[in-house]
Amino acid sequence: MFILYIALIILIPLWAQMRVKGAFNKYSKVPSSSRKPGAEVAREILQANGIYDVRIEEGRGFLSDHYDPRAKAIRLSPEIYHGHSLAATAVAAHEVGHAIQDQQDYAFLRFRHALVPVANIGSNFAWVLIMIGLLAQMSGMLLVGIAFMAAAVLFQIVTLPVEFNASSRAMDQVVSLGIIRNEEERNTKRVLDAAALTYVAAAAVAVLELLRLILIFTGMNRSD
Repeated sequence: MFILYIALIILIPLWAQMRVKGAFNKYSKVPSSSRKPGAEVAREILQANGIYDVRIEEGRGFLSDHYDPRAKAIRLSPEIYHGHSLAATAVAAHEVGHAIQDQQDYAFLRFRHALVPVANIGSNFAWVLIMIGLLAQMSGMLLVGIAFMAAAVLFQIVTLPVEFNASSRAMDQVVSLGIIRNEEERNTKRVLDAAALTYVAAAAVAVLELLRLILIFTGMNRSD
């Protein structure tokens, strides 16, 4: 069972990453009918939604695209910023989806932002406390570590509706603004769905690990 568990937590993220890279590589070779680079797609959607205080910047790194709510900036990787493929259109629109969420005070986005400090602490200290609790057989220390880890897991779970909603907004925008044609909708959605799998995989692995630790804690208490 332990070997199966290890295989799952390794294979699930790898499978998700392969799906993302596969979809991006495939549809980055398919030009969009509008031939607009990702930066222009992002700018057009921002302006259509009356958002003029968000910058569009060229970032670094492969698929490092993200929206920074503190800096009010959408940072697109070079492939997305300059690319005019369906993949570039989908990713750029998705990041603008987060900017629209920010403008409209989307509840889950606000909740996720509020969880960031707690999640960071949980990620940094949870395993230290957990290892001490396991090695020293201190169930109380293990429980504190589990509590910290639970905060990080909650952040992962709350991220899911944020990402799915951003993708939904992205599709609505590129369709309503005529950035893609009807026959391009299915392939654009495939890119967005593949990207969402990375968040689903991360949340699934985090939940599995949390449940395993809770079972260990329960067993430790029974043995006491």
